[in-house]
Amino acid sequence: MAAILCENCSGQYHYTQVNQSFEISCMLLLIVLGKVFLDFFMLQVKQKNVKTSFLGYFCISLALLDFVLLMSISFIFCFEDFALWGVRFTKYHICLFTQIISLTYSILHYPVYLVAGLDYYMTVAQTSQFPKRGQRLLYVFAVVVIWISGFFCILKVPAIYEELEIQNHFSPYQCPLYTSMQSYSVSCATVLLIAMALLACWKQVVTMLLSVRVVSFAGQPVLMFPCVSNNNGTCSKWQLLTRLLICFLGTWAPLVLLQIIILFLGARIPAYMEMNVPWLYFINSFLIAVAYWCRCHDVELTEEMWSTDPFVSWKFCFMPFNNENTEPADRPGTVIVIC
Repeated sequence: MAAILCENCSGQYHYTQVNQSFEISCMLLLIVLGKVFLDFFMLQVKQKNVKTSFLGYFCISLALLDFVLLMSISFIFCFEDFALWGVRFTKYHICLFTQIISLTYSILHYPVYLVAGLDYYMTVAQTSQFPKRGQRLLYVFAVVVIWISGFFCILKVPAIYEELEIQNHFSPYQCPLYTSMQSYSVSCATVLLIAMALLACWKQVVTMLLSVRVVSFAGQPVLMFPCVSNNNGTCSKWQLLTRLLICFLGTWAPLVLLQIIILFLGARIPAYMEMNVPWLYFINSFLIAVAYWCRCHDVELTEEMWSTDPFVSWKFCFMPFNNENTEPADRPGTVIVIC
């Protein structure tokens, strides 16, 4: 009787573990499906007539890689146990593929943001809307090199590979995923810099917000801000910083608030979810604002100059408002920001 009871307990334990593995696979599949939908939704709703950039190419590559991951784990989930090209695939590989993607994403934040920052710093003053063919090929080459380097570091470093093997050996029915310290530090630095900028020019921000007026410009609602210009018709760097903050927060304030909540709660998000297209476009706008502020004296006020950001219009951060399509301004030197 004792032996029978022990056997029943073992079977029940095995059933529970298998059921847990099934639930984990379903959860990963649904999360990746939602992320892929969000990635392609952002790529669809963004402005189309924008300058080509490194981060734009990287966003497309990230969405495609997430789609490949979704197709792979969906195929494994449906057929459960099959062999392809001499390799046997089971539901264990759903977790393994997700772990590899998580580890790869977790180490790519610094190099991606560094290359994107250098790209904007060097090209933000260019007036040509369409980069040369060689520049486009350079962007594609940089994206491919970064992805290959990331996967090479994860798959070829013995310590990381051994850690994956040990975890999957001792917990075959669980799927431990990884967070990214790089993403956490970038999030902290971004929120800190925005807070410092707000503290530095909070009076100007409040003054502008209190004096804002809504007008119609080219059939679109825009916000008009009064501004006192220098003798040469340009604004100082502190005035420019105020405008950049209003433009940036006017679009990305919800995501900034979300980052503050996540940091305050100490929530740790798996790396395969942290790097996504909306987050990259948020960083994209932040890097563009930093590049504009650092190189404000080199920016040429041409119409082709402003097609840089798919979500934020920076045009009237630099140009005084003077257009006959709207009602005359109360005072000269006003500027508008398209929201």
